[in-house]
Amino acid sequence: MFERFTKEARAAVAGAVTFSQDAGEDSITEEHLLLSLLDQDSGRAAFALTALGVTDRRASLEAALGEARRLGGLTKADTEALAGLGIDVGEIVARIEEEHGEGALAEDGRVRRRRSGRRPLTAGAKGVLVGSLRIAVGRGDRFIGGEHLLLALVARPGVVADVLAEHGASYATVERALYGAGREDGAGREDGGGAAEAAAG
Repeated sequence: MFERFTKEARAAVAGAVTFSQDAGEDSITEEHLLLSLLDQDSGRAAFALTALGVTDRRASLEAALGEARRLGGLTKADTEALAGLGIDVGEIVARIEEEHGEGALAEDGRVRRRRSGRRPLTAGAKGVLVGSLRIAVGRGDRFIGGEHLLLALVARPGVVADVLAEHGASYATVERALYGAGREDGAGREDGGGAAEAAAG
């Protein structure tokens, strides 16, 4: 699969490795892939993220990702939904952190680094790479670019997609930024609109 990656996509994966190393984490996550794409200043993914204003709101996006990590993977939408059921997530997290220390819920069971020193991809990050391939194939592209990685990130259910959506980058808005308004109805897609579902699968 990697032989089909463009220079931009390869740089995104290499950047994700660097983000993982700099954070002292044991594996490469979806979040690392997103942060790496945000660091790129050229390419289609960078264009889409800039056009949607995500690049300008990077600090807010990173804060939202950090808060979701602190809450054990719950996004703002999740906490609001739970609040509607009478569950105060903030209070629960505060009690857990009081007992076990700050950030106790942030430990998400990431795979421990092997003795080789190589950082493995989490299941979510692997899913993004596989999703990017599915999206590229579904669009009839012979390559996997940064735009396919970005579409796979917003298509895959989870914290990264939720936080991106909160910052104006849903599958529909990213696709529109990349390919124009005429693509929203599925025109130009072999799957007739199921690329997001295929990528998430």
